[in-house]
Amino acid sequence: MEKEQELFEAITKKLSRQKGVKPGRMMSAPGVTCNGKVFAFYCKKEMIFRLGKDFDAKAFGVKDWHLLNPFKNRPPMAGWFCVPYSESKNWEELARRALVALKPS
Repeated sequence: MEKEQELFEAITKKLSRQKGVKPGRMMSAPGVTCNGKVFAFYCKKEMIFRLGKDFDAKAFGVKDWHLLNPFKNRPPMAGWFCVPYSESKNWEELARRALVALKPS
């Protein structure tokens, strides 16, 4: 298993300790869900996070990122941020923020 996927799985395992959080799937890729809704997943050595349209990646300190664009003839999916392994130091906190964005208190 690649180090990128190992890190994703370690983050998933940590987050799964919270109520309602468990592994899932998104676009045939391994993901993390809360009450059945995906908030993060792993694909092509990147973690993809559902952080919302108002999330400011640069203000958070993430320099290398792009919006998820799985469709050739459609615009990118607003609010879904793809972050490569080069920014993996931020993956766990971004996953936590994506979980909070999914279920605001």
